[in-house]
Amino acid sequence: MPKMNDNERDQVLQKNPHLKKYVDDVKKKMNEPVFYSALPYKVRDEEYPNLIYHGRGPIFIHIYKTRDMDEAEYHAIEPTLDKNEQLKHDEIQKLIVKLAPKKESIVTDEELKKVLQELIDEIILIDEKAVKPDFLEKRQFTKSKSGDIIKATSFQKKNIEYFLIKNVVGGGLTECFMRDPHIEDIHIVTGHKIHLIHKVFGMIKTNVEIGRDDGHRFARKLGEKMGAPVSEGRPIVDGILPDGSRGNIIYSDAISLKGPSMTIRRFTETPISVTQLIKWGTLSSGIAAYFWLCLQYGRSFFICGGTACGKTTTMNSIIPFIPPDKKIYTAEATPEMQVPHTVWQRLLTKTTGPEEGQVDLFDLLKAALRSRPEYIIPGEVRGPEGAIVFQAMQTGHPCMTTFHAGSLIKVIQRFTGDPINVPKTFMDNLDFVVIQLAIDRDGKLIRRVTSIDEIEGYNRELDGIMARNAFEWNPIKDDHHFKANRNSFILEEKIAKNAGYTDVSEIYLEYDKRKVILDRMVEKDIMDYYEVVQFIWNYYREGDKGISALLK
Repeated sequence: MPKMNDNERDQVLQKNPHLKKYVDDVKKKMNEPVFYSALPYKVRDEEYPNLIYHGRGPIFIHIYKTRDMDEAEYHAIEPTLDKNEQLKHDEIQKLIVKLAPKKESIVTDEELKKVLQELIDEIILIDEKAVKPDFLEKRQFTKSKSGDIIKATSFQKKNIEYFLIKNVVGGGLTECFMRDPHIEDIHIVTGHKIHLIHKVFGMIKTNVEIGRDDGHRFARKLGEKMGAPVSEGRPIVDGILPDGSRGNIIYSDAISLKGPSMTIRRFTETPISVTQLIKWGTLSSGIAAYFWLCLQYGRSFFICGGTACGKTTTMNSIIPFIPPDKKIYTAEATPEMQVPHTVWQRLLTKTTGPEEGQVDLFDLLKAALRSRPEYIIPGEVRGPEGAIVFQAMQTGHPCMTTFHAGSLIKVIQRFTGDPINVPKTFMDNLDFVVIQLAIDRDGKLIRRVTSIDEIEGYNRELDGIMARNAFEWNPIKDDHHFKANRNSFILEEKIAKNAGYTDVSEIYLEYDKRKVILDRMVEKDIMDYYEVVQFIWNYYREGDKGISALLK
């Protein structure tokens, strides 16, 4: 169960004194928060949430709303340094500066983090009696081969190490958010409380603020981490942080009147599974079964919608439907695609350095055609590279990508107009278009696949594209309807016939079976991405035998 019992809660509090102190203070103002080992999606429906869950490392998050509050708030709970710990921290920081030149050269943040941890281990001598910094009285240190030694308790060491890594190589004031796997976006406006896009609670205000005096310094440091220095002469930059997150900085006060503003779109290490999206209602098990068949048999499609509607999340969740032995080629400006397959060629654009050394998405997609991949996945199509995607589809390479458009008509208009200029006669290389939207429903943001339209071909007489609505979302019932059931152009004409079905209607038996498999996974609460991958691939390798435990 995701909710902790009393014994589990007490163990967590005992291991994390900073959390215990916070909870003790909170209990003076409100009821004790409910502790969760995993955050269930249903808590978003609570009128007055009051809960704590664990991030990574020493970070905990308290989300609450009281009767006198207009909106819920997000409080990051992280270690604090008392006066004695701060003095030791400052002395250790000086010693690190002194000893660091003796270490090997550092290139990446990970290497810097590793060296910091090594130096901390060399400098700090664990002594559970060393509560106070004795060197403040004597101004002398214990000597060792590696240099000066400072005594500290194991608890003090843990706190000091967190702060050193947080401020030297981590995210500084945003480190607590970077350690919360539920965060999608971080929105920073200097002088105001930081706001987050939370996977469960949507937009939420935090207790962290970057002041006007610190805004420019923080923005410059963030720009350096992205390899995109920012200044008055270069006031707007985009880049990628070492962990893969995407950053945007608007630096100049002449442009951003409240001071520098920054947005960080978080990189998710473990993708959300398709069963989780089914459980959330983003798509149905029927839509997922449709994707499964289409990806097995190499169909091409686009997932389209507006910004932050979950296009990439949905794409990552369905990639495991590609058979495990296929070679996949991804080409991206930002590393967002997550592919579990063994043969995965992952390439990124390069927009820095000399012009002759720069590589854009157009270049990557041209290279893809020479690499003989079985699936090509451009991270997102925005410009002329869209023409290369259609060339790839024409040469028999299944392609799947995301695209900014709110309807099938808009997709066709944008691809056939400037700057992509794909001839209308080429549009039937695309099998179907998925539209996914972020919808405000009763004050809460939900993401839904609203339609799937199958493309049948080009009508020369009408000079238009013929399409068939396969799936449609019913906003009143909040469910999905398979309008093309027993009448799907893609399943019957593009898959069943090519797969050798003598009776094309038999494809629906396979569709129904896969829908049942997905429904059973949801019923059994199989939500972990890699566990879902294993069930899907077991079915590919062994058929019903591979998922016999699931079907019982």
